[in-house]
Amino acid sequence: MPRVKYVDSDVALVARMMRAEAEGEGRLGMLMVGNVVVNRLKANCLDFKDIRTIPQVIFQIQGGNYSFEAVQKGNVFYNRARSVEKRLAKQILDYWREHPSKYALWYFNPYAPCPPTWYNQPFAGQFKQHCYYEPQANTCDGVYRW
Repeated sequence: MPRVKYVDSDVALVARMMRAEAEGEGRLGMLMVGNVVVNRLKANCLDFKDIRTIPQVIFQIQGGNYSFEAVQKGNVFYNRARSVEKRLAKQILDYWREHPSKYALWYFNPYAPCPPTWYNQPFAGQFKQHCYYEPQANTCDGVYRW
């Protein structure tokens, strides 16, 4: 049973996001970014309350901007998904979860050392250039469910 419900267009959308945000960090970096997308869909808390679909996660607007920089800038995100990223996206949607993105709802590339918190949420770990942050204890139980 997959982690979330999805259709083929969702696979392509997650694949495009993974590539646009983390292609330079290889397959594992792209998987970590994709995991944050799924976590936001499952969370139903904090900034991600009432988000029910992959497109709602990807195109969410916060503070007047898209939540993901890749959607805002669009240079790579708006290219067609390639088969390798689609395979990775299916892994994310079906089963894949690993530290430091396992429970993360946020990530960013600070171009410096990772700060201990991001939007008041604790640092979970780093993979290459991206820092990952998961919700504080007891604030977002949905992200901790399969």
